[in-house]
Amino acid sequence: MSVVDLNSDLGESFALRGLEEDSRMLAVVSSANVACGFHAGDPLTIRHTVAVALARGVAVGAHVGYRDLDGFGRRDLDVPSHELRADILYQLGALRALVDAEGGRLAYVKPHGALYHAAARDERVARDVASAVAEIDPGLVVLGQPGTTGLAVAAGMGLPVATEAFADRAYAPDGTLVPRGVPGAVLHDAEVVARRVLRLATEGMVEAVDGSVVAVEADSVCVHGDTPGAASMAERVRAVLDEAGVTVRAFAGPAGATAGG
Repeated sequence: MSVVDLNSDLGESFALRGLEEDSRMLAVVSSANVACGFHAGDPLTIRHTVAVALARGVAVGAHVGYRDLDGFGRRDLDVPSHELRADILYQLGALRALVDAEGGRLAYVKPHGALYHAAARDERVARDVASAVAEIDPGLVVLGQPGTTGLAVAAGMGLPVATEAFADRAYAPDGTLVPRGVPGAVLHDAEVVARRVLRLATEGMVEAVDGSVVAVEADSVCVHGDTPGAASMAERVRAVLDEAGVTVRAFAGPAGATAGG
C-alpha cells in the first residue's frame, strides 16, 4: 500500500477573505503550511485556518518567511543572521500560541518562498533557520527539498527532516525546480498534475521538462494553494490517489491519522 502526504500553503489571506478556498483545500490535504503573518495572513485568519485544520485532522506546520508583505515573501532579501533568527522565532512563537489555543500541536516547519530557496542553497541562511527551530522546539520537523543544504544543515544539528516534491511545478532534468519566471514552470492542467502525483506516490518518479524521468524523494507532495483553480486541482489529485488506493497521511501528524472529509 502506497502512502503519501499532501501539503498546501494556507492562511495567506487577510480579514477572513479566501477562507472558502482554504476550507476546500483542508478537506483534501493532510498537512497545512500555515502563514505566520510576515509574508501573508493576519492573526484572525491564521487562527481560523488552524482551527479548521485541526478539526479535520490535518497536521499544522509553520510557513515562516521573510518580513515582506509587499513582495509576498518572494523577494530575495539579505537579512543579517541575528535579525533573521529573531524573525523566525517570532513567527514560530506566534503560530504555536494559536495552535496551542486551539488544542493542537505545531508539527513541522517549512520556509516560504525566497527564504525556502535561500535556505536550500545558502549554509548561513540554513543554519539561521535551523537554529531558530531548535531554540523553540527541537522536535519540529524541517520540511524541504531533498539533497539541499537546508535539510543537510538541519539534520546535522539533530533536527528531524522530511523531503518534499511539488505537484504543480515543472522539474529540470537534474531534479531541481524550473524557476517560476520561466514559461511552463507552473503546471495548470489538473489531470496532468494528478497523474504526476500518483506516479510520485507509487514510483518516486517525475517527468522532467525535456521528457526524461527523474527520481524524486518525497515524504510529502506540495499542492500550492495560491494559484488559480488550486482547490479544484487538489480535489482531482486526491480523487486520483483515492481511486488508486493510495493512503493520504500526514508525514508529521499523529500516527495512523488519515486526512480528508
